[in-house]
Formats: sequence, C-alpha cells, structure tokens
Amino acid sequence: MTSKAAQQKDATSSKLDKSLQVSYQSGFGNHFATEAEKDALPKGQNSPQRVPYDLYAEQLSGSSFFAARHENLRSWLYRIRPSVLHGPFQKICHPYLLGRPFQNVASPNQLRWNPLPIPEKPADFLDGLVTIAGNGDVSSVRGCAVHLYAANKNMEGRYFYNADGEMLIVPEQGALTISTECGIIQAKPGEIAVIPVGMKINIALDAGQARGYICENYGPHFRLPNLGPIGANGLANPRDFLYPVASYEEKLGDFELISKFQGNLWKATIDHSPLDVVAWHGNYAPYKYDLALFQVVNSVSFDHNDPSIFTVLTSPSELAGTANVDFAIFPPRWNVAEHTFRPPYYHRNVMSEYMGLIVGSYEAKQEGFVPGGGSLHNRMSAHGPDSATFEKAATAALSPKKMADTLAFMFESSLVFQTTEFALCGGLTQSDYLDCWQGLKGQFKKP
Repeated sequence: MTSKAAQQKDATSSKLDKSLQVSYQSGFGNHFATEAEKDALPKGQNSPQRVPYDLYAEQLSGSSFFAARHENLRSWLYRIRPSVLHGPFQKICHPYLLGRPFQNVASPNQLRWNPLPIPEKPADFLDGLVTIAGNGDVSSVRGCAVHLYAANKNMEGRYFYNADGEMLIVPEQGALTISTECGIIQAKPGEIAVIPVGMKINIALDAGQARGYICENYGPHFRLPNLGPIGANGLANPRDFLYPVASYEEKLGDFELISKFQGNLWKATIDHSPLDVVAWHGNYAPYKYDLALFQVVNSVSFDHNDPSIFTVLTSPSELAGTANVDFAIFPPRWNVAEHTFRPPYYHRNVMSEYMGLIVGSYEAKQEGFVPGGGSLHNRMSAHGPDSATFEKAATAALSPKKMADTLAFMFESSLVFQTTEFALCGGLTQSDYLDCWQGLKGQFKKP
C-alpha cells in the first residue's frame, strides 16, 4: 500500500519495476509527514494514549536528544508492531564484510583494483558485500569504510539494519529497489541512495543482478556542503533529493533480522515484516539523488579548479573545513579553460582518496580504470594523469570540449585508509598500476 499524498513521482520508476508505482517527497532534510492510510498520523502530538488504527508510536533518533535544533534528526514511526518484537541476536560470520578497526598496515602505495565479479553462486545484497578499505573506528563516531557489493538474487525472507554507520549506496550495474521502514526507494546507476543508521531495509534487484559501491559513514550524517562564494545556488540542489512516502508490509512468516553492530553481523528470528510502518513524520529518513541533476561549477577562464567544487555531500569532522568524508562526483561537463593543462593536475594531498567509476572513462586515466573498479591514493601519496594522458593533454588544441560518457566519484577522507586482506590478496589488485606513470620523462630544458 502506498500513500495518496505523494508530492513527486519518479519518472524512471516504470523502467525499474512496472509493478511498483513509487512516489517521493522532495527537499533535503525537510520535515515530512506521510501516511499510507487516511488519518493514521496522530493530530497535534507524537505519542497519544491510543494511536489511530491501534498502531504503536515509536521514535527513531539519528542524533542525541540534546543536539542543536538544526542538527537534531528524528522521525516518529507509527507501526503495526514495535521494533522490540524479535528473537535474541546471535553473532554470525561473513567472510568479507569487516568493521574498523582491522589489522592491516596502511600503505603509501598507489593502489588500483579491477571490478568485483558477479557471484557464480546465488548471493543477495548482504551475501555480496566485500570490504575494501576503512579508517576511524565504528565505536568512535569517526571515520568511514568502503565496501563493494555484487549480487544476483533478492533479499528473500530477511531484513537488515546497520547500527554502525549510514550507507551511501552508489549503483554501478543494475537498479535496486530498496524497501525501508519509511517507504520504497528505487536507485539505478547514475543515482545514489542514502540509508540512515538503524533504518531497516530489504533490497531487491530489478535486473536480476547488481553491482556497486558503498561508503559506510561512521561520523556525522551526510549534509549538503556550504556554498560560500558560490552563492545561493549550485552543486546539488536541495529540491532534487527525494524521500519515500509511507508504505508498509503486513505479513507474517519465518524471517531473519540481521544487524551490523560494532563491525559484526548478528541475526535474530522475527515472525513478521519489520517494514510495517503505516505513517511517519520527521526528518530522519532514507533518500535518493540523481547525479545528473548536479549543477557543475567549473573554470571558464584558466586553470583546473580544485575537486572540492564537485562535492555532493559531506560529513564534517571536528576540524573546521576538514571532512570526515566527502562524496564528490566528476560528471559530464564542458571543459573550456584556456592556457591550461586540463586534466587533473599532479597532486599530493593531506586527504585520502578512494575513487570509483560508474560510466565511461576518467579524464586522468585512459586505460586500466574501468567501471566497477577503484583506486586508492592515501595521504600524501602522489597521483595524477598517466603518461599517455599527459602527452595528449600537453599538446591538445584547447577548443571547448564536452566531456561526455563519464561519471566518476570519490570518497575523500581526512583519515588514512587501511586496506583489507581481500583488497590486497583477493585477486582484484592491479599489480602493474604504477606502470601507468613510468613513461613520464624529465623534459627540463636549460635556458
């Protein structure tokens, strides 16, 4: 069942699953009110003695009660059964999903990986998770982790919530239908979905298989970056972020509820669907965003601007101006800078950068960096265009050029990433990555 109070419909929903008519509300961080049954939301208060339809009132808090008003995150959920109804949790093993800290030594080496293959055996979204790198600590509210997922079946009979961090999901192959306590989100390649800490979900694959990336953010919740001199408009516009309207599952059965808690997975039995929220209101909810709507700000005179102008979302740290983790994209755009070496310049950075590719090719790497793959350049590790890109860009005619068929992204953190054993020994590492720069020669000409 879905609410009739939909404020915005997703024009792509029919391409994802024709059996679902998924609707959305718009506006980043708005306070929403939505109900799947008429008058299910209590009037004038959050927790009446008796909730309409004999529902249970339950608050889901994403911040401390004492957080400043503009940073306070919470939603009131009106559900068929309260969340406490499940069996005891028991720890279960996952061979490749890890939480920080893990023991590998951080490396200054530049690293690059091939894509994670689609599993040969049946694997749902949870089964197909693999941790590549991470920093900080799940218990310290600081840091993040980079995971990949590759799946070929729906999450059947089980539900999941992450108590360690919010999940920014970046599909690279195959669209996802993400059923949540707040409603349904569909995300295809070129879009992102953000699932708050503690939000229960179930994920179905709209094309039978799917692959992509996840940034698990242990720190402050993602927010829109400040625009500063850019002014009132630009980058990701708040109106383009879409939140689900209330819908619910009312079904009984033998199900599993899986929690990620302090880096481990825990499983409990549950005899009903936990996605039974009939109505909700608040500002703590999952959302999606179409990366094609990002309003690029770029140089129209000379030089290559810093990548901070491509930031979609940021999680700040305790140091002003320094991110716990940023999510930045490098989308199609015009390149018109004059008298300029146009690809990204050679660079050493106090921030650490994990990059992935969704579509096409990346302007700084002509070969080797492919959709579904990734690279990691840790704090002060030098990086920049490969030798072929340098030679081409240093002699190219500087006419205006449309950069099409490309969509890369970056998880950039002020903390150093440590890689997992799988990342180093799982068969995806490109051992010849450093070779891409070996053709660069000293070209100094004495006067």
